[in-house]
Amino acid sequence: MTQLPLVIAIDGPAAAGKGTLAARLAAHFQLPYLDTGLLYRAIGKLMADRGHDLDNAELATEFARHLDPEDLKRGDLRGREAGELASRVAVHPGVRAALVDFQRSVAGRPEGAVLDGRDIGTVICPDARVKLFVTASAEVRARRRTDELVAKGRTVDYDTILAEVRERDARDSGRKEAPLKPADDAVVLDTSDLDPDQVMARAIAIVAARTAA
Repeated sequence: MTQLPLVIAIDGPAAAGKGTLAARLAAHFQLPYLDTGLLYRAIGKLMADRGHDLDNAELATEFARHLDPEDLKRGDLRGREAGELASRVAVHPGVRAALVDFQRSVAGRPEGAVLDGRDIGTVICPDARVKLFVTASAEVRARRRTDELVAKGRTVDYDTILAEVRERDARDSGRKEAPLKPADDAVVLDTSDLDPDQVMARAIAIVAARTAA
């Protein structure tokens, strides 16, 4: 019997720890890793760097169709500016369609891949062998985000961050297209009371159980 490639789809809200887990699982299983949250950011930055109008849907779609994996390695994709640019190009349906193809091309590699995002298990890779929905309470995620920003020298208010987390959760779970939710066959992994090593151990056990079936 031919073994299917090992595709691990990881979804979940911001600051739940899915990115850290995805990167560690990819290294552990020696698989390519795609942080899908960087895709729209990369397109926004590429267009802005070249002085293009980000509201030009046709041009943004062309950038999405020609996105190179190397574009995701630039070091300025995780800041606030990149996030704001991403929100402007993300509204274009053509951009989203092109990026769905991009993500599926990564997942379709012979060896498999690890992808994390918000609709990997439900939309991008519905046939993935392993699906994880990594979550944590809004309070825990807000505390993690606050501590992260403080460590970077930012002055932030926990209550403000908590309100932003809750607002984003409501927006992501309530949107019409690809709402944030666990796939029907996903394993929900709550990281609220777990450290990264404990999360990793549980995830490896889940992968082992799913791939042994």
